[in-house]
Amino acid sequence: MTRNRTKGFTLIELLVVIAIIGILSAVVLASLNTARSKGSDAAVQSDLKTVQTQAAIYQNTNNSYNTTGTAISANTLAGCTASGLFADPTVVNALTGVNSDNNAGGIVCNAASNGSTYMAAGKLVSTSDWFCVDSTGAATTTATAIADTATACP
Repeated sequence: MTRNRTKGFTLIELLVVIAIIGILSAVVLASLNTARSKGSDAAVQSDLKTVQTQAAIYQNTNNSYNTTGTAISANTLAGCTASGLFADPTVVNALTGVNSDNNAGGIVCNAASNGSTYMAAGKLVSTSDWFCVDSTGAATTTATAIADTATACP
């Protein structure tokens, strides 16, 4: 006489498979968060390089980085985009992108009152570093906190 058994998995087998899937998903999610923050850092750098490119165009057109006659020094998006080079629509969009990409983690801008120099920087997400661009052509990452009175990247 034969027994009629239904085929299937035991409870232990199912629990082992579920545990393995849980462990694998935890590893994938941890890697995904790292990739997201590095992607945000790349976006911050790209937006600030856009500021650098647009600044060269602005300076060529206006013979100055700052047409206001007063120094621009700010560490907020609203303060940065109020006047001069930083009020240029392309620069405003790029700085808005920096502020969004780093989750409002930090933004600094400065333009000399005579329009001879400018500097813009944004905080990176994956580290405590800042990415900075300035009128000398520098585009650097620095661990030094950047004051809104800085006229060039450290």
